[in-house]
Amino acid sequence: MISSDRQGVYERGSVEEKLKSEKTEATRALVDFITQTEFGRFPAEVISQGKRCLLDGFGLILAGSTAPCSSGIRRLIREIAGKGEATILGKETMRSPAMFAALANGAAGHALDYDDTQLSQSPDRIYGLLMHPTIPPLAASLAVGERISVSGEKFLEAFLVGFEVECKIAEAIAPDHYKKGFHTSGTIGTFGAAASAAKLLALKPEAVAMVLGIAASSAGGIRANFGTMTKPLHVGRAAESGVQAAALASWGFTADPEALDGLWGFFRVLGGGFDSEKIVGRLGNPHTIVDPGISVKPYPCGVLGHPSMDAMLKLVRGYDLKPEQIRRIRLRAGSNILNPLRYQKARNELEAKFCLPFMLTSIALRRKAGIREFSDEFVGSEPVQRMMEKVEILLDPEIEAKGFDKIRSTIEVDLIDGRTLSQKADERYRGGPDFPFTKEDREGKFTECAELVLPSTKIREAITRIETIDKLPTIREIVKALQP
Repeated sequence: MISSDRQGVYERGSVEEKLKSEKTEATRALVDFITQTEFGRFPAEVISQGKRCLLDGFGLILAGSTAPCSSGIRRLIREIAGKGEATILGKETMRSPAMFAALANGAAGHALDYDDTQLSQSPDRIYGLLMHPTIPPLAASLAVGERISVSGEKFLEAFLVGFEVECKIAEAIAPDHYKKGFHTSGTIGTFGAAASAAKLLALKPEAVAMVLGIAASSAGGIRANFGTMTKPLHVGRAAESGVQAAALASWGFTADPEALDGLWGFFRVLGGGFDSEKIVGRLGNPHTIVDPGISVKPYPCGVLGHPSMDAMLKLVRGYDLKPEQIRRIRLRAGSNILNPLRYQKARNELEAKFCLPFMLTSIALRRKAGIREFSDEFVGSEPVQRMMEKVEILLDPEIEAKGFDKIRSTIEVDLIDGRTLSQKADERYRGGPDFPFTKEDREGKFTECAELVLPSTKIREAITRIETIDKLPTIREIVKALQP
């Protein structure tokens, strides 16, 4: 967390005092980590967790390739694409230059809002979450790795390097970055993708510094676009920009060699400052993917609604509730949940991903909320629209007073027979380090996603290839396994 003394300097000091207080070697620390880290130095648990993230991420790219936003991006690529260097995954086989493949696969991976989330170690972060870390470095590594045909081990090495770089940047930047409306998966995800691409291209330290500088001027994404097709575009552009930054730097393109630091650096311009101690000396010490860990999503929607959905599921299953028994549903929560999940009544699946009434409605009607529930057809159906009108969302002063570091809520269900049932949401994340998915859960989620694209006979092969990715002679074997 940024110290009160340092925060005071931000508020009252001169420009020179501010710069002096922030004098760090953050960019250099990142360059050293990217260029010096080798696969053999990764702890076994880091490699294991990395493979779990890849299984989740690859499945999401396959499923998201069927989303409407993916069709729009493919159309764009057809209009501008050149030579086919890398594969865009999906039902339709398509090849394009590497950076456009990164764009398409990156956007697909976030299209369903089903991708994992980074847990924070800092108590000043809203709901203790920072960004969706897997897809930007995965999409970038896949595109560049296929183009130059790297081994599975080199691919995994690059993915883990990019993953760690973006997570530490997200941990270090001041909370105002997200609070003021930037979407960290789009902004900071650019650095993860850039680091992975630079690692695969084996760039020298001076060139890697240029990569980070180019990435700093390419990062973007605002939260106003949550609930629209542009939200997954943020992640696609992060992956594309990372690949582009590495390519430009490899050709001698220049940028500020310390573009994260200083008066006009990324941290100050887009975040209002940062805590250098979260980067310098902390990269890989420990790896964020292990400590504090990553939360894998059980539902394809905004993670802030997941504990409430689980609480609703406990009531529905525990009391064997039928939809016709429900007279009213109330959700009590703090503004940290209610503000981002801003839609009071969803009209389509994109809005439904940020609509608490729909999330609870899906559980009430079907006792689940998976890919098939988050569809325009189901969201717009008469039973769903009618049930959403029975859901009341309330700001709870007691929950609000407890702070914004956790996702806290209470569900109350009034029944036709006069009873009222109540259930507090578990503050732990199902799918998180304290409540992890089982092997069956992980493979079940991958299957749910992959079966939208792959025949059932290929799904087991794909799982096996991903789980043994570090043994493959070329990453192109993964690409082949993920094509129908």
